[in-house]
Amino acid sequence: MPKEKPKVNIGEVIRSYRGQRGLSQGDIERRTGLLRCYLSRVENGHTVPSLETLAKIAEAMDISLADFFPGTETAHDRDTQKMLGELSEDEIRFLSEIKRYSTSLSDGDKRLVLAMIRKMASLIPPPTRKPAVRRTAF
Repeated sequence: MPKEKPKVNIGEVIRSYRGQRGLSQGDIERRTGLLRCYLSRVENGHTVPSLETLAKIAEAMDISLADFFPGTETAHDRDTQKMLGELSEDEIRFLSEIKRYSTSLSDGDKRLVLAMIRKMASLIPPPTRKPAVRRTAF
């Protein structure tokens, strides 16, 4: 029986997300340890990555594994998207930086960071007006 071709061209999806995020294959190589030539073969449809490899690539691009498969959105995904839509660009950038650096922290360190943020937020009065948007790196 011939193998059925996948309905989703995972390589095209990976290339699209990578391009949207301004990442090169070299960037993905450095973040995942996967060889650039392998990533090229995946993106060009010559090989299909394992689920474990897809998870590495998704993490390197800061996306969900489900993002690779259109039509697999859950109610939780829709709620998350709605919540993200309510965030400013600065807030999204800030949370993205936290996610990037928190992967190397222990659970105890994460709790400590969260406690520090709570304490800082309780000490600083909320702004009375929305300040002008400034581009700052976190």
